[in-house]
Amino acid sequence: MKRRNFLLAGSALIASAHPVLATSGTFEVTRTDAEWRAMLTKTQYNVMRHESTERAGSSPLDKNYAAGTYICRGCDLPLYSSKTKFDSGTGWPSFYKSLPRAIGTKKDNTLFTTRTEAHCRRCGSHLGHIFNDGPKPTGKRHCLNGVSLKFVAA
Repeated sequence: MKRRNFLLAGSALIASAHPVLATSGTFEVTRTDAEWRAMLTKTQYNVMRHESTERAGSSPLDKNYAAGTYICRGCDLPLYSSKTKFDSGTGWPSFYKSLPRAIGTKKDNTLFTTRTEAHCRRCGSHLGHIFNDGPKPTGKRHCLNGVSLKFVAA
């Protein structure tokens, strides 16, 4: 009986750590799973549609400090201004504030803690998480996956 309980608990943990779909809900921009797969790389698809995380330090956007706007890779919605970008030292692009009406949030209870997940409000693509250890004026750190973003220079 103990082995069965262990296997059931392990299966539940794995299922909760890897959601089947990114943010559920109704969004302005919708695509079929096949359409998402056709337009995204495997890593982009896993991050944006299944709330995975890219490897720290792997995104060239982490060290990009040019003037411009970071937009959603899934629907081209402007999400973040380069004016709010900062070097968090985490290996992921970080911002202290999103553009108005750009992102949605939800509770994320994976990894044995409760975090705030950030997603594109227009297409639901997973962007990353928001933490309370950022710089002034907001004190927030929007820790994002670079594969979810595209940069448009000013």
